[in-house]
This record gives sequence, structure tokens and C-alpha cells, in this order.
Amino acid sequence: MAETILEVKNLYMYYKVRDHAVKAVDNISLELNKGETLAIVGESGCGKSSLAISIFRLLPRNIYLFKGDIFVEGENIMRLDEEEFRKRIRWRKISMVFQGAMNSLNPVIKCGFQIAEPLIIHDGVDKEEALKIAKETLAMVGVHPSFADRYPFELSGGMRQRVVIAMALIKKPPIVILDEPTSALDVITQANIMNLLKRLKVELKLSYIFITHDIPLSSELADKVAVMYAGEVVERAPAEIFYGSPSHPYSAKLMASVPTLKTLKEIDFIPGAPPNLISPPPGCRFHPRCPYTMDICRIESPPEIYLQKDHMVRCWLYAKK
Repeated sequence: MAETILEVKNLYMYYKVRDHAVKAVDNISLELNKGETLAIVGESGCGKSSLAISIFRLLPRNIYLFKGDIFVEGENIMRLDEEEFRKRIRWRKISMVFQGAMNSLNPVIKCGFQIAEPLIIHDGVDKEEALKIAKETLAMVGVHPSFADRYPFELSGGMRQRVVIAMALIKKPPIVILDEPTSALDVITQANIMNLLKRLKVELKLSYIFITHDIPLSSELADKVAVMYAGEVVERAPAEIFYGSPSHPYSAKLMASVPTLKTLKEIDFIPGAPPNLISPPPGCRFHPRCPYTMDICRIESPPEIYLQKDHMVRCWLYAKK
């Protein structure tokens, strides 16, 4: 039986913008098993990155609401204060590879020190020893140890991304959140980074949360998929079910928009635009764009319907059945 390493229950995170609440993460529940990759997919603005920073508790100042339960290895980390969370959880049990490597690195500090810094500051490791470990970690992600003495602007985009991955792995956390780790890279470099992530997952027995809007890319790593729309998870399914026959109309539209190499199919698109998360539509939030909208869709939010043990969908089509 798979061991659950991360469990998110009824998580809310709203931003405050002027006098309004932006419902970026709205009652989300997820599970991540040990050694597994959970891909979180959806359009830009659906709340994927907001979910990531909620789990990592790297919250901005304009938080309107933040509540729910997050269990890491059975411990509810929402009960920890910020200082205890920083010392015991962040970077030790959960780390994060942020979107845009250059924005994650300090341009005037050498890469080696940026990787070694958590060991020096939080673990009291001697600087020379910490830099040695940083060089070993660089070698592990496919970068020559001599690059530890270079500044970020001296590296290519792919090299910088590997440095950021090394930073996330320096304290050997079991859970790594990958927030679109290849979005700014060319196709060849993207493929190399994905191969690196696959290798590290096996060698280090890592559990990933992989956030992306690139559906074909997510299939490279995913064991399970969660589809987000307008701050909610509308479908959760094992990868083989989701990529073969997604059930929610939004998921089906996403898959239909992806061209294939081996088969001919008509490419579809999703009409309209994502809703305003300050005042999302009543009922099902996808109903203004859904081809199967019924009267109840405009009034009541659909419940979670389990089509199989691990396959959940929020849609009145299945509730009626």
C-alpha cells in the first residue's frame, strides 16, 4: 500500500486586493504518496502557483484568508508558527524550484555560496565544508563543480535551472515542489531538465508536485494529475486514466487542445476566458464556458463524485448519473 507523505485538506488561501478577496485557492484537498509525482495542470491564473506557495507557506503580505490542514509525514504543519516551520519544515522536508531561475538567484553572489547558504546559516556547517557539499550537489545535477565559483549571469538558462534544482536538494528534502521548472527554456534544454528530474526522483526517492500548464510535458513525470480551474480542483485521477479519457468537460477540452504526432484529430479550444476570482460565477465555475451546461450548473456548486477509488470529478453530469 502506498505511503502518504503529504496530505492537503480543505485548504483556502485568498488574497486581499483593495476591499476584495481573490479566491486563488478555494477548498482544495490533495494527496501525494512517497516516491510519486502529482501534476497540477490548468490555465494561467487558475491558482496553481498560489497553491504551491500555500503549501510552502511563502505567503505575501496581502493575505485575506489562509486556513485548512496540511499534513507532512503525518504532522499538521498548519499548527506550527512561522519560526518552527522555517526551522523544521521549509527546505528540510519541503523545498521548491521556482519559476524563472534568474529571478531565484542573486546576481551578485556566486552560485556555490547560494547553494551552500542554508547549510551555513541554518545548520552551522563550516563555510568550506558547505561549499564542498554544494559542489557535490552541482555534480549530481549535471553541472561541473567549478561552476560554483561563477555568478548566475555567467551561466546559460539550462545551467541556472540546474543550480536552482541543486539549491532545492541541498538539504535532501523528501518533497520538492516544481513550479513550471522548464517554462523559460528551449525544447532541447527542457527535455534535458525533465530527464534530470526523472533520474533524481528515482535515485533520491523524491516526491514531486509538478505545476505546469503544458499538458504533454506533465505526462513525462506524472503518476497522478489534479486539474485546477478558477481556484478549485475539478478532477483528480491516476495519470493513465486522465491522459486516456479525462472526465470533466474542462479536462476534456484541455486534452483536446493538444496536437498529437501519431494520430490525426481535430484540435479543439476552450471558448471564453477564465472567470474573475474576486467574484467567480455561481454554481459550477466552468458553466459559462461548458458545452454541457444545465440549469443546476448555474445555481449549485457540484459535489465531489468518485468514479473510481482514486478518480474524483466535480461535475453535475456525473452526479445526475
